[in-house]
Amino acid sequence: MEYHYRTKGGVCSRTINFSIEDGIITSLNFEGGCSGNTQGISHLAIGMKAEDVVNRLKGIKCGYKDSSCPDQFALAVEEALSKISNES
Repeated sequence: MEYHYRTKGGVCSRTINFSIEDGIITSLNFEGGCSGNTQGISHLAIGMKAEDVVNRLKGIKCGYKDSSCPDQFALAVEEALSKISNES
């Protein structure tokens, strides 16, 4: 299933688009943000269990900001997993 998440917290990326199939991240694209970093996150996360993504990335900060692109992705995945569990 595809998800679109509008970021919060003043991070550089604006939107995160991703898919979860059978609990696995199957696609990931950031709109905005530091290209090299967001591409790296995407390549690392695709194929991972969604829960592992949340556990590894949630809480990462970017400099003085309270969040980061990886943290926002973790929050987006967490929200998507909540929706999936509510649909079951």
